[in-house]
Amino acid sequence: MGDAGLFQELVWRGMVHQVTDPELATVLAEGPTTAYHGIDATADSLHVGHLVGLVTLQRLQQAGHRPIALLGGGTSLIGDPSFKAEERPLLGVGEIEANTRGIRAQVERLLDTGSGPAGGTGALVVDNAEWLARFPLTDFLRDVGKHFRVNALLTRDAVRSRLVEREQGLSFTEFSYALLQAYDFLHLFDTEGCRLQLGGSDQWSNITGGIDLVRRTRGQRVFGVTWPLMTKDDGMKFGKTESGAVWLDPARTTPYAFFQFWLRTDDADVVRHLRALTFLERRRIDELEEELQRSPENRVAQRVLARELTTAVHGSAECERAERAARSLYEGDLRSLDERDLLAALAEAPSSDVSRDTLASVGVSLVELLAETGLVASRSAARTAIGQGAVSVNGTREDDVDRRLGPADLLAGAYLVLRRGKREYHLVRTR
Repeated sequence: MGDAGLFQELVWRGMVHQVTDPELATVLAEGPTTAYHGIDATADSLHVGHLVGLVTLQRLQQAGHRPIALLGGGTSLIGDPSFKAEERPLLGVGEIEANTRGIRAQVERLLDTGSGPAGGTGALVVDNAEWLARFPLTDFLRDVGKHFRVNALLTRDAVRSRLVEREQGLSFTEFSYALLQAYDFLHLFDTEGCRLQLGGSDQWSNITGGIDLVRRTRGQRVFGVTWPLMTKDDGMKFGKTESGAVWLDPARTTPYAFFQFWLRTDDADVVRHLRALTFLERRRIDELEEELQRSPENRVAQRVLARELTTAVHGSAECERAERAARSLYEGDLRSLDERDLLAALAEAPSSDVSRDTLASVGVSLVELLAETGLVASRSAARTAIGQGAVSVNGTREDDVDRRLGPADLLAGAYLVLRRGKREYHLVRTR
């Protein structure tokens, strides 16, 4: 894809919601442009909602432009109030610094930060604490604050929605956030020649504030573009504070769970995610869309999406492990899994404990274990289920109602996996 097609490529991929200047497409086609996207350090890991911004920076970089990932070590001390129902708890300096270190490592794995030639496309990762923390308050109010009108700030949707709540309201701390983000754009314009800010649609007023500040203080034209907020099938925004955050840190969300998250994408959303979050070409995505319409039950598009994103975030080896674990769980070949993959595959299954000594001495009755784990309502129901071929142990169907389980049945030397029907699993741990 050449420079001339970058803007239209972003449009096709659903990454253009609002543009501050219709000339942006021409600017991007004329030559390398420096663009930035900001990420506040409110946690020590990014989540899937951050992928949109990082992938868009990657897209610009591949088209010959220079991306800047701005980490909000400074703005996180304040907290962005944009469309939040209540004020964020203020984080300590040490916690924000730790969060920034964690996020930086993830960003640098996803962006190409190679130095390259002067003026090249090597990505920068910067922290706005470097300049905001050193800015004296009186100087900030004189140099930045005087360019903002309170009456204009009060008309912003994100501010107005909070002002109508008498109990909660909006603190002056939060009210100042828009000025800090605006100054970030001015600082990056002065130091890096940055002319474009990217963000979700909830950042529109903050982006236009920065553009206006650069115009007022430098007399220069800069640009902004937003994308639609990424949502889940239930309409909720992807993020830490909504239901079910999915993190990029494997210690928070395992690669298997990450893979499964994308594999479960709703049919109505999968093509949109393929366009926005992967680097697959149009023809391939069109093919996947056609396959989805013909045979949605095969979930081919979802599998490709899961592979692309798990590989991008966790690497090909972890993606292969996640797929192998999913396949083993589906096919019943659980003995091929090591302990880590076994536990990842069954992370969402209920679990219980059984005595290792009892298992070794007299064994445990399968009928009793099924009833104790709650997979069936009673021992008689367990016998019925076994007789109907509806019960499996470690992926193998059991038809012996007198079966006793012992040490030889343990997976990874410590676990039993019971299943009733196709989807009801229970993990039994020895202790």
